[in-house]
Amino acid sequence: MISITLLIIIITLAVSIPAFKNQQLFYRLDFSPHAVESNKEWHRFITHAFLHADWMHLILNMLVLFFFGDATQSYFEAYAGAKGTFYFILLYVGGIAFAVLPTYKKHKNNPNYHSVGASGAVSAVLFSSVIFSPGTSICLWGVLCLPGIIWAVIYLIYSYSQAKKGGDYINHDAHFWGAVYGIVFTFLSIPQSFTSFFDQIWRLLPF
Repeated sequence: MISITLLIIIITLAVSIPAFKNQQLFYRLDFSPHAVESNKEWHRFITHAFLHADWMHLILNMLVLFFFGDATQSYFEAYAGAKGTFYFILLYVGGIAFAVLPTYKKHKNNPNYHSVGASGAVSAVLFSSVIFSPGTSICLWGVLCLPGIIWAVIYLIYSYSQAKKGGDYINHDAHFWGAVYGIVFTFLSIPQSFTSFFDQIWRLLPF
């Protein structure tokens, strides 16, 4: 299996790290809804995911992608064979663009709004993994371990409520809609995952 995850991480590091000290590069590639609307700079729907605000932002996103990316690609390949790799690429790239569509609509007339990071795409990968294997434990900071489906529900509720609240300079809309994209894309591209998901959920129930 060719690790698309490793390739994505390498490209992201190669763009993010130089951009930390290069404002011209940073603002040429970030997600500026106003620049998209005014100048038709459509590339920003994709390029923003290869930038990050700081080292912590970069490391957290890449760690989550590292831990869940190859597994998710393997799930797609198990169901779809060689097409699974292509589906995984569509999952990630589509997650990048879809996650910021609400942000574009909300801020397209705001020249001061900027957003960066792979969080939307990483959320798509994470939630796709949960759809394939909802009972697999996910450990928060290696301490609090719960089935992935429980963390997924908590994450969706938190992201949605924070997006409504706003004011903390984190694009929670991208987190939420990236997750939604991961769920919908997985069900549509791998129809068998739908019944498999609910069969596994049923087995997780304590009665």
